[in-house]
Amino acid sequence: MSEHDLQRRALRADARRNYERILAVADAAVAEHGAGASLEEIARRAGVGSATLHRHFPSRKALLEAVFRERVAGLCARANALADHADTATGLIVWLRAVGAYIATTRGLASSLLDGGHTPGPFAETTCYTMIRTAGSALLHAAVAADAVRPEVSIDDLLTLVNAISLATEHIPGNAAEVDRLLMLVIDGIRVGSATSSYDEAPGARGSPGASGES
Repeated sequence: MSEHDLQRRALRADARRNYERILAVADAAVAEHGAGASLEEIARRAGVGSATLHRHFPSRKALLEAVFRERVAGLCARANALADHADTATGLIVWLRAVGAYIATTRGLASSLLDGGHTPGPFAETTCYTMIRTAGSALLHAAVAADAVRPEVSIDDLLTLVNAISLATEHIPGNAAEVDRLLMLVIDGIRVGSATSSYDEAPGARGSPGASGES
């Protein structure tokens, strides 16, 4: 092996160490401060310059995706394991509760997933949001096909609700239990035969209070 090849290999190894060090520091920083953790502070703690951090992670979103990817992969594996559940609705509910519990205890994940769902780009297929969306879609489709969940419900509806509940309760002590309680209220409304009224019409339509402008 030539001296040039040895130098290139050393540079690649150094870049890999920098990447892993930045990621480890970012993981701790996000756990402590949430998705708004200072990128400059992350670079400082990792012992690299801001330019090095941005070379590995061009944006805050790219860094958050890397921080959460392995954890999100675990939720996807859980969905795959539940795909063969005898009761399709139960499989979906167990998974949604797992997603809610995980987001509730992982600062920054809810806002990252919400952003990922509405930020298209050349690497959109690799985002954490898309990974979870794909995994959950299979469970939802099975439950709808079994006539256990209302057909108008989409996986985007469910993920938006889980994320919104998590964000709304993130400052409540022991919020994981509150997330689960509120999520179960939502789940009751998506089942076929639930008492929830149809929401085909917008508020104020056809005879609703205030529809005619009367006070």
